[in-house]
Amino acid sequence: MNWNIIQGNWKQAKGKFKEQWGKLTDDDLDIINGRRDQLTGKIQERYGLSKEDAEKQINEWQNRASDDWFH
Repeated sequence: MNWNIIQGNWKQAKGKFKEQWGKLTDDDLDIINGRRDQLTGKIQERYGLSKEDAEKQINEWQNRASDDWFH
């Protein structure tokens, strides 16, 4: 799924992010506000991952993302 679609549907996507990365708080997700680089940084911070590992997890999540999540 294109990141622009995820960003445009951020409020709906936040629940899906919390399912995947439960250590992210509502405040974290409000601050991130759809910005992929901010999401990468917060995942790194909360999970102690390298930037590459955080990006890999986001890419995997993005590849599983489905249009029906946003209806």
